[in-house]
Amino acid sequence: MRLQLVLFLTAVTCTAGRPLSKAARNGNKLLLISFDGFRWDYDQDVDTPHLDQLTKDGVKAKYITPPMLTMTSPSHFTTITGRWVEDHGVVHNIMFNTSTNLKVPHKQTLTRSEWWDNGALPLWITAQNQGLKTASFFYPGGGAKYGGQAVNRVLVEEPGHPDDNETEWRQNIDTVMSWFSEEDFHLVTLYYGEPDNVGHAKGPDHQDRKTIIQQIDRTIGYLREAISRHHLNNSLNVIITSDHGMTTVKKWPQVDEIIINKYLNLLKLTSFEIFDYGGFGILTPRPDREQEVFAALSNAPNMTVYKKDQLPKSFHMAKTDRMPPIMVFADLGFNLNSRFIVYINKGDHGYHNGEMDMKFFFRAFGPDFKTNYLSKPFDSIHIYPLMCELLQVEPAPHNGSLTVTQNMLRSGGSSMIQRSVTLLLSTLLYALHVL
Repeated sequence: MRLQLVLFLTAVTCTAGRPLSKAARNGNKLLLISFDGFRWDYDQDVDTPHLDQLTKDGVKAKYITPPMLTMTSPSHFTTITGRWVEDHGVVHNIMFNTSTNLKVPHKQTLTRSEWWDNGALPLWITAQNQGLKTASFFYPGGGAKYGGQAVNRVLVEEPGHPDDNETEWRQNIDTVMSWFSEEDFHLVTLYYGEPDNVGHAKGPDHQDRKTIIQQIDRTIGYLREAISRHHLNNSLNVIITSDHGMTTVKKWPQVDEIIINKYLNLLKLTSFEIFDYGGFGILTPRPDREQEVFAALSNAPNMTVYKKDQLPKSFHMAKTDRMPPIMVFADLGFNLNSRFIVYINKGDHGYHNGEMDMKFFFRAFGPDFKTNYLSKPFDSIHIYPLMCELLQVEPAPHNGSLTVTQNMLRSGGSSMIQRSVTLLLSTLLYALHVL
């Protein structure tokens, strides 16, 4: 009887525990597309027939909650790693060093591995280590090396590159489709810089924002045509999402804008600061001046100031050594000016991720997704285990959970179940061996 049980368990374990990389090579591919700054409700005040069709042909989430911080680099890296900001260490769009006062603009950080490589492995590298081919097309973090390892194929957006050229958008899709169909890539991440740019420049309620949403909708229609042309309908899953939302910036003289230097002498009391960057600011007080700085800023209106060690745990920002001792969050729509008002954006983000204006959109379709399925809202950390499931890749350590998204899938997350069964049966086999 014992021998029969062992043989049965061995057979089931072998069936359930097929090598994941082999399964992925024989399985479906994944395209992740990010439209920067696509707020969750941007498709509700403009005609979007292709997005509407995706709701019928695939999965829609009511909205996605970004991490704290609601900025491009931190949020994109949370999606591709499944880690909170305090765990992956990309704590701002600007690469900075509080000791040297180094400040590197966002697009110039894109190939700076020392900013991105902090121990959290992005999905490109995890998938490559399991035998898959991956590529990053303008996606933040894709141009860095992780432990010296580069993404198989990388295109990095140059500073000053225009983000709104519809012809180029279509060419980029054609390029990516050829990577899948002709070169057998398994995972590609594709980034577009709109509607973030127009949201900043004109505000989220401007007609130009609505126009760019229609352009995005046409691009999604072109994407679906390209998938058909390349015969990928039955082998390519697609996730289309974003990184944060956008809100209207409140302007003087209608409101009193926040000028930090009105409440404390920045030059005298601080050794490092980043303000004039929307709704989030950071600073390092000079020695023995932290309480004085905190008390002074606590008296300022339309914002909330935190000491790093007193941040709410729900922010998931305190553990990283990169974060300075004092953080300032403006109320929704207010921007933080350091010494005088220089801020020209009419729309912005960087505010508390609980604000509805900071939520972003999510669509998915392909052979592994259900159709006409509406998902409850969820945090963006849960996109990572979903992508691992689609690729049948064993995840790196992460903060997400497949249980949040597995109902989107036709299989309900069968490979994770297989891994759990494999672990259980392997344990039973070991126990029988000991006996």
